[in-house]
This record gives sequence, structure tokens and C-alpha cells, in this order.
Amino acid sequence: MEKIFVCKTTQISVGQMKKISVNGKDIVVANIGGDYFAINDTCTHAGASLSEGKIEDSTIICAWHGAQFDCKNGKLIKFPAKINDLEVYNVIVEEDNILVEP
Repeated sequence: MEKIFVCKTTQISVGQMKKISVNGKDIVVANIGGDYFAINDTCTHAGASLSEGKIEDSTIICAWHGAQFDCKNGKLIKFPAKINDLEVYNVIVEEDNILVEP
């Protein structure tokens, strides 16, 4: 599988996230305790960019309507209605480089 360079590990601090575009897909990469996770950046409820929301522990909270997703596995954690989980991408860290397999 193809690996695409995202950024350096120093560019995403612990508890932070960064939006990137890979092969036409918007992806958010999050640093959770020094481990990196990548999920689709588009909320499955109304299409908001999740990177414009906030992150608490491993939960990304959508800024528009408060949908909550686990950034480790893309699963919906909390929302008043059932919406789809997010697509998850494999993240590889080589030395200080973060790579994603789209």
C-alpha cells in the first residue's frame, strides 16, 4: 500500500490535530499521548470539518452540532441521532515522519 508523508511528529503536539488532504480526501491526524491516528475529517452528520472542532482525550467533537467520534477507530461515541462512523486510515511513524496509507 502507498504511504503518503503528512508532516513531522513535531508539528502535531500531544492533544492536537491537523487537517491534511491526501488523494483528494480531507483527513484529520491526531496525536493522542504520542500515538498518531487518522480519520476522515468530514462529519457524517452535516459535513462539517472535524478539524475545526475540539479534541478531548481521544474524542473529536464536531464544532457544528457536537457529534463525538473516537479518533482511534472512527466510531461514533455520542450524538442525538444515529449517524455513520468515520473512515479510518493506517498511520505509520518512521523516525520523525508521519505517513498515512489512504
